[in-house]
Amino acid sequence: MSLCLSFNAFTVHSPKSQTHKTRFSSQFINQIQVKPAPFTSKSIPFNVERFKLVKALATKPVQTAVSASFRNKNPKDINVLVVGSTGYIGKFVVKELINRGFNVIAIARERSGIRGKNSKEDTLSDLNGANVCFSDVTNLDIFEKSVKNLGFPIDVVVSCLASRTGGVKDSWKIDYEATKNSLVAGKNFGASHFVLLSAICVQKPLLEFQRAKLKFEAELMKEAEGDDGFTYSIVRPTAFFKSLGGQVDLVKDGKPYVMFGDGKLCACKPISEQDLASFIADCVLKEDKINQILPIGGPGKAWTPLEQGEMLFKLVGKEPKFLKVPIGIMDFAIGILDFLVKIFPSMEDAAEFGKIGRYYAAESMLILDPETGEYSAEKTPSYGTDTLEEFFARVLREGMAGQELGEQSIF
Repeated sequence: MSLCLSFNAFTVHSPKSQTHKTRFSSQFINQIQVKPAPFTSKSIPFNVERFKLVKALATKPVQTAVSASFRNKNPKDINVLVVGSTGYIGKFVVKELINRGFNVIAIARERSGIRGKNSKEDTLSDLNGANVCFSDVTNLDIFEKSVKNLGFPIDVVVSCLASRTGGVKDSWKIDYEATKNSLVAGKNFGASHFVLLSAICVQKPLLEFQRAKLKFEAELMKEAEGDDGFTYSIVRPTAFFKSLGGQVDLVKDGKPYVMFGDGKLCACKPISEQDLASFIADCVLKEDKINQILPIGGPGKAWTPLEQGEMLFKLVGKEPKFLKVPIGIMDFAIGILDFLVKIFPSMEDAAEFGKIGRYYAAESMLILDPETGEYSAEKTPSYGTDTLEEFFARVLREGMAGQELGEQSIF
């Protein structure tokens, strides 16, 4: 069954979107410390005027939304469908779109979050102000019935879907199949623009989730080659703040900052969830972002792990202490896992997790220059105002609440 709630009050019953990918290296770092330490509904009044608008739209053919440019409408008349709405970035995207006045339809599961820890009431509270529709985006039939029962056409789809584990089957199920379902259902009900949250690391695809994302990106771009006026924006962000916060408590407790190699292997221009949500919202209406692949980082310079560690020690007022781990240790572990997979196929995901950890320990989250084969901080665009130093300072004061590693949700 699916359940859609408009502005958390109107109910329709009908038949039935990097952090997790850093878990391997983060857990490894945690294990080699001397002493292990963790890395650590309210309804709003029913909007009568909006409902009248929705009802009026429902009487028009869906094709109207495709043929007419939604960019000529006021934001309050633009229906934006968000999938991956309860994920780490998705929640901020929903709030940003609501703040900009869009009519937001947020797709969510009845139980969301890690191991379904969030109830429908939690989701309604988190996404207050959106039309929350409980459905299953991994099942196209169910998902399309849910969108149909909304009773009005869709103008834009924003996908913040991401596989929770990065495992082989999960990557293809979410990063490709579920994301494609949102494209198919969106277009079938009038969407003429699709905003995709991808990742900058797909430039060098060595992992299954990267290959799954690239396959969908290619199909999305192909959709824009038609003559129906369909467009897209593909957003490829660099590292998120929370993926860099795993060692804040360790440094605060006087333990060394752990890094692989010389600490200069994997630089990034991290971006906050709020700044990224703002950039994604820009992609809904700004015509300079139509049919573009848009790599984006946060403000300021690119930071290496060595520099991140130095920043942390400065903030806590302690002398820097570093523990440098040879990257070969991870290569050795991956070699063993690859061997075991040949004997025990069920260990396929364990081997993939090892490769994910190794990738993020060695590869920079910056633009990859095709001419030189090198990563370029200068060519990586910057956006926003939130800085990594401000994030570290806040975590030192308040902890990682809301920023926990592994908090990513697929819906």
